[in-house]
Amino acid sequence: MGERYVVGELDDHDEAWPDIPAPAEPGAWQAPAELEQRLYDMLTRHAASEWPDEEAAEEARGDLQVAYLRALAEDLVYVPFRYEETSPDPARRTFHVHDTPVGRLVAVYTRGLLPRPHPYVVFEAYTLRDLADDLPDDVAGIAVNNRTPIPMLMAADEEEREVWRALHEEHWDEDGRTDRLVTRRTGAPPVGRLLHGLALGAHMCFVNGEAWNNPHYHGLGLSMERERLAKWWGVTGRQEWQETQRRLLDRDVTPWYWEFVLDAREALAHGQPGGRPGAVDATAWRECVELTLRERAAGLPARERGADWEDFVAHVVGLVGKVLRYEARFRADGLLPADGTVRSVAAWDIGRASMMARWGYGARYATRAELREAVTAAGDAARAAHTSWPDFSAGYALGRCLHFDEEEFGGWYHEMRAAHHALSTLPDSPWSTVPFRLPGEARLAG
Repeated sequence: MGERYVVGELDDHDEAWPDIPAPAEPGAWQAPAELEQRLYDMLTRHAASEWPDEEAAEEARGDLQVAYLRALAEDLVYVPFRYEETSPDPARRTFHVHDTPVGRLVAVYTRGLLPRPHPYVVFEAYTLRDLADDLPDDVAGIAVNNRTPIPMLMAADEEEREVWRALHEEHWDEDGRTDRLVTRRTGAPPVGRLLHGLALGAHMCFVNGEAWNNPHYHGLGLSMERERLAKWWGVTGRQEWQETQRRLLDRDVTPWYWEFVLDAREALAHGQPGGRPGAVDATAWRECVELTLRERAAGLPARERGADWEDFVAHVVGLVGKVLRYEARFRADGLLPADGTVRSVAAWDIGRASMMARWGYGARYATRAELREAVTAAGDAARAAHTSWPDFSAGYALGRCLHFDEEEFGGWYHEMRAAHHALSTLPDSPWSTVPFRLPGEARLAG
């Protein structure tokens, strides 16, 4: 995997593999997520059933395995590797094979059962088809969710692998795994600063189909998480992650003049009766933005302002119209109330800071302590800059649209609209379960 995981010693712990005892009473286990609950209910019903003869029992066991495999085919499965034995290239990975009385087995787990990230045992994600293709030929079977309440032993001969491939083609839906609110039912932190900080990433968790309240982030497995960080952020190691995390928490990634434009409207509103930003005249807003920019630059030599100064002023003044058009669409689509405006885009950097902490942890560039510190710092920053979950959401959506959408109101915007509606209506949303203001906390945002 290239560079050694230099922070590994700080996170060394015993829970490298899932180890969850079965409940004393059948049906009493609370699964961490929907897939695991589905598998548990399936196994519980099978265990409680009776059959007239061995032939019927054998047929039922076969039906159970097919149903279990079908459920696996709809999601990713995760295979553990020693850190030094995995690779971004699946063909170069060395599977950890267990020699058992029933043959050579490879352990496989569903996402909800993964333990907190370990420095020296990591997980890579597979579809059922890719697992069929990549498992060594001499592997006789897979032990799925071993040492948990939902174990299943599956043969992995070539005939069975063809079944896996067929089930994948029938049931895999890449789009069906994204744009959905996922909430862990167990293993989430209690209400407090950590959970609040995790909730700030709910928009991106919705887009990616990840549990918003999961502090033990594995994402799409070690290699894919590193690939995504490199592609979208240029982060390929610990130092780059630390710098990016710091800049996001300092709100130093979003262009400063976005907030400057919104602050200019707030200043004008405070000088008017009623103090409503939505009542500020657009022409007066543009004039305020331009005049303030020119006043701030008046004492600077022309060479420091740069040859593109006039173009820059025109661009910043032009943001007024862009913000107004986005706000009109936000109001029409329910992201803002009828007279609402966006107060701040601080949420765009802060929400990404919450996610960057998880991404760094999953990629093994950050320690568990650094994850917790960054996530709670993001929560503190959000409560200082925003007044409520809807206020935070509107700022996040505007920031994302200014960054990516270019007033096309395309996929970048539609994802935010869908996320906002899910977060504002579903009962297991953080907006329904985590107060934006923590108990006893004074209002911080202006």
